[in-house]
Amino acid sequence: MLDPQALIELLNRQPPELIWLLTLLLCFGAIVLLLRLFGHEALYVYVAVAIIGANIQVLKPVQFAAFADPVALGTILFASTFLCTDILAEHYGAAAARKAVWLGFASLLLFNLTMVLTLGFAPLTEAQAGAGMAWALPVHGQMQALFTPAPALFAAGMLSYLISQHHDIWLFRLLSRLTGKRHLWLRNNASTLISGLIDNTIFSVLAWVVFAPDPIGWRPLIFTFILGTYALRVVVAVLDTPFVYAARWCARPPAVGAYA
Repeated sequence: MLDPQALIELLNRQPPELIWLLTLLLCFGAIVLLLRLFGHEALYVYVAVAIIGANIQVLKPVQFAAFADPVALGTILFASTFLCTDILAEHYGAAAARKAVWLGFASLLLFNLTMVLTLGFAPLTEAQAGAGMAWALPVHGQMQALFTPAPALFAAGMLSYLISQHHDIWLFRLLSRLTGKRHLWLRNNASTLISGLIDNTIFSVLAWVVFAPDPIGWRPLIFTFILGTYALRVVVAVLDTPFVYAARWCARPPAVGAYA
């Protein structure tokens, strides 16, 4: 039987770049496979899972060889939602893509509210836990560290998400009309790269300047927070191109008149 702890220890010994690549292949491959097996509705599920997962992953910084400072995770999961909305916009229309964006927003909001209520239950005392449930004593603190939302970061993240995703859908559809639905690689990459920069910029300005009790200077704002992880988003955007083409053979035709 597979030992999860042994697997984690094995993965910890690998270069983080390898784990990053495996994560990318898992996310993009899952999008195409889910589309093939369950239709476009499965992409709504993926977006919801990815938005929630990315907001948990971002709590873990990792040291990559290409960067002087540790980089927070979550880039792949969050950026993969742009692949979902591009596929939906291409094959099912802008309304379907916008629906995915709002479902992702609603899912994260609902998740955070339920976790706050979960943490509202008082943790067990040592006397209540006894010997049989001693393992549960640290769980409340662990959950609190993961799921207590920082209101400023949550607001910054959700505003940047909604604005950048709607911009991605608008630009993708505009380029589709301008090119006569040719050059899928162009509209996929251009819309994702520009929207990703918008997302990085809005989030960084709001999180580290506007909402921050101790705002940072413009130099770290631009070079560390806005452009620091953007290189990773460029790589993700370029590498998702084969998968957006693969979706052509996986997308099922929508009902007539289903989406505008």
